[in-house]
Amino acid sequence: MTSPSHYAEGSKLLSRAAFESVLDGEIRRALRTQSFLGLVVVETFHEWDGVMVAADDGTVLRMAEIVGTEVRETDLLGRCKRGTLALLLIDANSDHAGRVVDRLISRIGDEDFSAVVRIAIGAACCPTHAVEAASLEQRAMSHFTVNWRTPPRASADES
Repeated sequence: MTSPSHYAEGSKLLSRAAFESVLDGEIRRALRTQSFLGLVVVETFHEWDGVMVAADDGTVLRMAEIVGTEVRETDLLGRCKRGTLALLLIDANSDHAGRVVDRLISRIGDEDFSAVVRIAIGAACCPTHAVEAASLEQRAMSHFTVNWRTPPRASADES
Protein backbone atom coordinates (compact mmCIF):
# COMPACT_ATOMS: atom_id res chain seq x y z
CA MET A 1 0.00 0.00 0.00
CA THR A 2 2.83 2.37 -0.82
CA SER A 3 1.50 3.73 -4.09
CA PRO A 4 1.15 7.52 -3.91
CA SER A 5 -2.32 7.24 -5.52
CA HIS A 6 -3.60 5.56 -2.36
CA TYR A 7 -2.87 8.66 -0.26
CA ALA A 8 -4.33 12.15 -0.16
CA GLU A 9 -1.90 14.55 -1.78
CA GLY A 10 0.90 15.53 0.59
CA SER A 11 -0.35 13.43 3.50
CA LYS A 12 -0.26 9.98 5.08
CA LEU A 13 -4.06 9.75 4.79
CA LEU A 14 -5.22 6.67 2.87
CA SER A 15 -8.17 6.97 0.51
CA ARG A 16 -11.41 5.28 1.54
CA ALA A 17 -10.94 2.37 -0.90
CA ALA A 18 -7.30 1.81 0.08
CA PHE A 19 -8.14 1.96 3.79
CA GLU A 20 -11.00 -0.55 3.41
CA SER A 21 -8.68 -2.94 1.57
CA VAL A 22 -6.00 -2.70 4.25
CA LEU A 23 -8.58 -3.04 7.03
CA ASP A 24 -9.98 -6.23 5.50
CA GLY A 25 -6.50 -7.71 5.17
CA GLU A 26 -5.50 -6.76 8.71
CA ILE A 27 -8.69 -8.26 10.16
CA ARG A 28 -7.95 -11.54 8.38
CA ARG A 29 -4.37 -11.43 9.69
CA ALA A 30 -5.52 -10.67 13.25
CA LEU A 31 -7.95 -13.59 13.19
CA ARG A 32 -5.38 -15.95 11.67
CA THR A 33 -2.66 -15.01 14.20
CA GLN A 34 -5.08 -14.63 17.11
CA SER A 35 -3.99 -11.04 17.73
CA PHE A 36 -5.92 -7.84 18.28
CA LEU A 37 -6.67 -4.94 15.98
CA GLY A 38 -8.05 -1.59 17.12
CA LEU A 39 -10.11 0.82 15.06
CA VAL A 40 -10.57 4.42 16.22
CA VAL A 41 -12.90 6.75 14.32
CA VAL A 42 -12.86 10.53 14.51
CA GLU A 43 -16.03 12.07 13.12
CA THR A 44 -15.93 15.82 12.45
CA PHE A 45 -18.77 18.21 11.66
CA HIS A 46 -19.00 21.96 11.21
CA GLU A 47 -21.82 23.67 13.04
CA TRP A 48 -23.50 26.80 11.72
CA ASP A 49 -26.56 28.20 13.47
CA GLY A 50 -27.33 24.80 14.98
CA VAL A 51 -27.04 22.94 11.66
CA MET A 52 -24.37 20.25 11.46
CA VAL A 53 -22.63 19.49 8.18
CA ALA A 54 -19.89 16.90 7.56
CA ALA A 55 -16.48 18.56 7.66
CA ASP A 56 -14.88 19.66 4.42
CA ASP A 57 -11.68 18.13 3.03
CA GLY A 58 -9.52 20.90 4.50
CA THR A 59 -10.78 20.23 8.02
CA VAL A 60 -10.40 16.47 7.55
CA LEU A 61 -6.80 16.90 6.38
CA ARG A 62 -6.06 19.18 9.34
CA MET A 63 -7.59 16.61 11.69
CA ALA A 64 -5.45 13.92 10.02
CA GLU A 65 -2.34 15.99 10.76
CA ILE A 66 -3.37 16.34 14.41
CA VAL A 67 -4.24 12.65 14.78
CA GLY A 68 -1.09 11.62 12.90
CA THR A 69 1.12 13.13 15.60
CA GLU A 70 -0.35 10.79 18.21
CA VAL A 71 0.09 7.43 16.52
CA ARG A 72 2.84 4.89 15.92
CA GLU A 73 4.53 4.50 12.54
CA THR A 74 2.87 1.09 12.17
CA ASP A 75 -0.65 2.47 12.55
CA LEU A 76 -2.62 3.56 9.49
CA LEU A 77 -4.82 6.60 9.03
CA GLY A 78 -7.53 6.64 6.38
CA ARG A 79 -10.79 8.17 5.34
CA CYS A 80 -14.09 6.72 6.35
CA LYS A 81 -17.35 8.30 5.31
CA ARG A 82 -17.34 12.04 4.58
CA GLY A 83 -15.89 14.04 7.45
CA THR A 84 -14.63 10.94 9.24
CA LEU A 85 -11.14 9.59 9.80
CA ALA A 86 -10.31 6.03 10.76
CA LEU A 87 -7.19 4.99 12.58
CA LEU A 88 -6.12 1.35 12.33
CA LEU A 89 -4.12 0.27 15.39
CA ILE A 90 -2.12 -2.85 14.58
CA ASP A 91 -1.81 -5.34 17.49
CA ALA A 92 -3.87 -3.13 19.79
CA ASN A 93 -6.53 -4.36 22.20
CA SER A 94 -9.40 -2.35 23.68
CA ASP A 95 -7.24 -0.90 26.46
CA HIS A 96 -4.65 0.37 24.00
CA ALA A 97 -7.36 1.86 21.77
CA GLY A 98 -8.80 3.60 24.84
CA ARG A 99 -5.41 5.14 25.64
CA VAL A 100 -5.12 6.38 22.05
CA VAL A 101 -8.59 7.94 22.31
CA ASP A 102 -7.54 9.70 25.53
CA ARG A 103 -4.41 11.10 23.82
CA LEU A 104 -6.46 12.25 20.85
CA ILE A 105 -8.98 14.00 23.08
CA SER A 106 -6.17 15.88 24.78
CA ARG A 107 -4.40 16.78 21.53
CA ILE A 108 -7.51 17.84 19.61
CA GLY A 109 -8.74 19.81 22.61
CA ASP A 110 -5.61 21.95 22.40
CA GLU A 111 -6.32 22.97 18.80
CA ASP A 112 -7.91 26.23 17.74
CA PHE A 113 -10.40 25.84 14.90
CA SER A 114 -11.59 28.81 12.86
CA ALA A 115 -15.23 27.67 13.10
CA VAL A 116 -17.25 25.67 15.57
CA VAL A 117 -16.42 22.01 15.08
CA ARG A 118 -18.22 19.04 16.60
CA ILE A 119 -15.98 16.05 17.13
CA ALA A 120 -16.89 12.52 18.14
CA ILE A 121 -14.32 9.80 18.80
CA GLY A 122 -15.11 6.12 19.17
CA ALA A 123 -13.19 2.85 19.16
CA ALA A 124 -13.73 -0.85 18.65
CA CYS A 125 -11.46 -3.86 18.68
CA CYS A 126 -11.24 -7.02 16.62
CA PRO A 127 -12.09 -9.73 17.66
CA THR A 128 -13.58 -8.34 20.90
CA HIS A 129 -16.33 -6.25 19.25
CA ALA A 130 -16.51 -7.55 15.68
CA VAL A 131 -14.68 -9.77 13.20
CA GLU A 132 -15.76 -8.08 9.97
CA ALA A 133 -14.74 -4.62 8.67
CA ALA A 134 -18.20 -3.05 8.29
CA SER A 135 -19.31 -4.32 11.71
CA LEU A 136 -16.11 -3.10 13.37
CA GLU A 137 -16.52 0.35 11.83
CA GLN A 138 -20.20 0.47 12.80
CA ARG A 139 -19.39 -0.57 16.37
CA ALA A 140 -16.74 2.16 16.68
CA MET A 141 -19.11 4.79 15.28
CA SER A 142 -22.06 3.76 17.42
CA HIS A 143 -20.15 3.77 20.73
CA PHE A 144 -18.50 7.15 20.90
CA THR A 145 -16.23 7.61 23.88
CA VAL A 146 -16.49 11.37 23.64
CA ASN A 147 -18.61 13.82 21.71
CA TRP A 148 -17.80 17.49 22.16
CA ARG A 149 -18.07 20.89 20.56
CA THR A 150 -15.07 23.16 20.18
CA PRO A 151 -15.66 26.73 21.31
CA PRO A 152 -15.81 29.34 18.58
CA ARG A 153 -12.56 31.23 18.06
CA ALA A 154 -12.59 34.72 19.60
CA SER A 155 -12.70 37.41 16.95
CA ALA A 156 -10.06 40.15 16.81
CA ASP A 157 -12.64 42.61 18.27
CA GLU A 158 -13.11 40.41 21.37
CA SER A 159 -9.40 39.93 22.08
